[in-house]
Amino acid sequence: MTTKLQKAIANKEFVITAEVTPPKGGNPQRMLDVARLLKNRVHGVNITDGSRAVLRMSSIAACVLLKQNDIEPICQVTGRDRNSIALQGDLMGAYSLGIRNILALTGDPLKAGDHPQAKAVFELESIRLLKLIEKLNLGFDLNDKSLPDGNLELFAGAAVDPQSKSWSGLQRRFERKLEAGAKFFQSQLISDFDKLDQFMNQIAKDCDRPILAGIFLLKSAKNARFLNAKVPGVQIAEHLITRLEKSENPLEEGIEIAAEQVKLAKDICDGVHLMAIKREDLIPKILDKAQVISLK
Repeated sequence: MTTKLQKAIANKEFVITAEVTPPKGGNPQRMLDVARLLKNRVHGVNITDGSRAVLRMSSIAACVLLKQNDIEPICQVTGRDRNSIALQGDLMGAYSLGIRNILALTGDPLKAGDHPQAKAVFELESIRLLKLIEKLNLGFDLNDKSLPDGNLELFAGAAVDPQSKSWSGLQRRFERKLEAGAKFFQSQLISDFDKLDQFMNQIAKDCDRPILAGIFLLKSAKNARFLNAKVPGVQIAEHLITRLEKSENPLEEGIEIAAEQVKLAKDICDGVHLMAIKREDLIPKILDKAQVISLK
């Protein structure tokens, strides 16, 4: 089964994905309502897996709910909370339920979340998780034992941070993720598009995998400062914070900034990954302002 995301990548389209947070509780209605608004606007909807180490519904369960509503899911899977046995079991289960797109992540540190007393696992970080997915796709488990009930066919992607302070470290991890089998990359929030351009023209120059720039809807200057202080890897430029501060309507200004950034990304990389926590309903408006038409 070839997914909408795979087809878009194979056809060299400008790839658009968006992130939706699963519910904190048993009612998925809000998640489904906002995901339906994205159905014909994006090639895939990411469902987070305990992002910022905050308790949420299982990303696999949430992705199945999206599939039941004919919405293409991208299931985030982290190595923070599960050992290799649990990860393999969950990946097999996800595949059996029709999930194909996976974003392999290490996971945010527990101290950032709402259960700082919980015990982290981290047996597999993102690169080893990608390698595990490759093995399962070939019909083998982590111990190189064959899977008697069939191989998987998961389409695995990875995260990348073009604004990393360590250029050599960024290049090394990017190359290792490529070698481990990453088929696409979604970036952390981008505010420095010169850095993104440098990354695309140097480190990712000969890469045949799409790089999607992370575009975040900033709702206010306070929101931007919170992200800089609390979210690992986020570096929102001061000139954007000043722009939000001076605006009479910071949310509308944030939409304008996001749309401008989508336009910038069109000239630099292969797609965008849109994040608008608690205001995913505004993603279509951002795409409209960026003159990104609905998908076929």
